[in-house]
Amino acid sequence: MDDGIAFQCAFEGSLDEAVVRRLLRHVGALPGDLYRQRKSYLLERLQGFNASAQTRPWIVVVDLDHDTGCAPEAVRNWLPAPSHFMNFRVAVREVEAWILADRERLARYLQVPEARITGTPEEIDYPKEYLINCARESSSSVIRKGIVPTPGGRRAEGPAYLSLLSEFVNDAERGWRPDVASDHSESLERCIRSLQNSIGTFSRESQRQRYSR
Repeated sequence: MDDGIAFQCAFEGSLDEAVVRRLLRHVGALPGDLYRQRKSYLLERLQGFNASAQTRPWIVVVDLDHDTGCAPEAVRNWLPAPSHFMNFRVAVREVEAWILADRERLARYLQVPEARITGTPEEIDYPKEYLINCARESSSSVIRKGIVPTPGGRRAEGPAYLSLLSEFVNDAERGWRPDVASDHSESLERCIRSLQNSIGTFSRESQRQRYSR
């Protein structure tokens, strides 16, 4: 793994970071510099990231939310001319949908019946809210208290929402499986395929440059 290609990374939040790190590990790559900012800031800086991606691999992940109808349309609108090594990916509609896409493992982690979790996560309007509602039915008090928001509180999620879900995403043995999840999420499948293509292209380009010296 130490010899893996390093990707510059930009994303919205802590859970997105966990997902990006796990995806890079899945394809045999490494995280380089990390940029965590709100979505509007990332979109403002997108052209700068894209310029950098002319010479080094990048992955930028944002949520689709309800900004437009589909991820490919959003990608075309926000970045019409991506650089050679730019992987600008849009999660439909939130990165939580990618996590929900591994329903078997997530159900086991949340301690809810597998049938409680949808097999079509990209059709959910608000995946984060859906995931929290699944956790409400957990047989584990740790999951319920950690993920579900406190009644009357100001937060939209429980106090351990990020840490618990990041733990699930990071656990390669018993947690989230990107390859399985990608079978149920087109936007995730496109993301993984894009990363794999970038690795192949960058490796060939680096090799060509070494031989031309």
